[in-house]
Amino acid sequence: MTDHIAPVAAPAIRFGPLLEPVTMAGLPLATRFVMAPMTRAQSPGGVPTPAVAAYYRRRAEHGVGLIITEGVLVGHASAGHEEAVPRMTAGAAENGWRHVVDEVHAAGGRIAAQLWHLGSLREPVDGLPAWSPSGVPEPGRPLSHPMTLADIDTILAAYADAARVAARAGFDAIEIHAAHGYLLDEFLWPRTNRRTDRYGGSTAGRARFPAEVVAAVRSAVPASMPVIVRFSQFKERDFDARIAESPAELAVILEAFAAAGATVLHASQRRFWQPLFAGSPLNVAGWAKHLTGLPTITVGGVGLTREFLAPGRPDSLTGLVERVSAGEFDLVAIGRILLGNPAWVTLAAEGRLNGIEDYRKEHEQTFA
Repeated sequence: MTDHIAPVAAPAIRFGPLLEPVTMAGLPLATRFVMAPMTRAQSPGGVPTPAVAAYYRRRAEHGVGLIITEGVLVGHASAGHEEAVPRMTAGAAENGWRHVVDEVHAAGGRIAAQLWHLGSLREPVDGLPAWSPSGVPEPGRPLSHPMTLADIDTILAAYADAARVAARAGFDAIEIHAAHGYLLDEFLWPRTNRRTDRYGGSTAGRARFPAEVVAAVRSAVPASMPVIVRFSQFKERDFDARIAESPAELAVILEAFAAAGATVLHASQRRFWQPLFAGSPLNVAGWAKHLTGLPTITVGGVGLTREFLAPGRPDSLTGLVERVSAGEFDLVAIGRILLGNPAWVTLAAEGRLNGIEDYRKEHEQTFA
């Protein structure tokens, strides 16, 4: 228990720039806090409900400057299999998302739609196998279909269509999920990309298809709309995986995203305080900003327990504020702590720690 932690005496001292308004790629935000995408599977038939709208609104009401939705499947049968995971398609899903956007805006927040394709992690449905770069078998997974050049064109069109739907629904930004071992990340990862055509081989070849997705999305939305790319080294099935072994390799990938039209990079790592490469204290988001000059979002282990708010350690709020103040990265995403604590930013800033529950696994089964 950590009830002995003293209340915050002055939010401006403890939270520094985190609670200040900021502009991200031209989009004004009330604070630097971002709600990280987390799959909730509460959208029957892929259509977000009023309960989904209320869920996101509650977080926007309490100091989260930018909401990033859970992963939303693009409109192709290969994208995903779960019936309650939301889609970004015209018709009922678009209308449902319009209500979500309106509720978040009414609370003074901004919201980005995260576009998602599961790749080889999709379960086979109705005889259609999962799609992947090379069909490389994964332990415990069914064989997947290695994508042809025609398949690549199909998925590019699906991303563009989804981006157009999101723009019509009123979203403030688009995030492209290219992390954690899903389809776009499978192209980036040498273990799952064994292609010998222009979409494989070198680092630049492996980055080509994800960059083409960025370009397709960029061309489908207004020029002023931020396009965020979420990337990672680690995968859900391999925490030690790496898409880049050096800053030079990472630069090839991220510069391809930037050239294709990405305006923000969301650097996912498991612990924000850990350096990415030996010899430098920069974390993944820090390296992304250093290499491209683009604004970046960090994420990883922020605020999971009330001990995070105790001063002094590099893995605490103190270390986080020091890094933001030094300009290492620009925005901070918080995820699992928001499941059981929609008002976490407000409560933490006001020092009302007794109103905060430490994250527990069972919070992932709640939806409030």
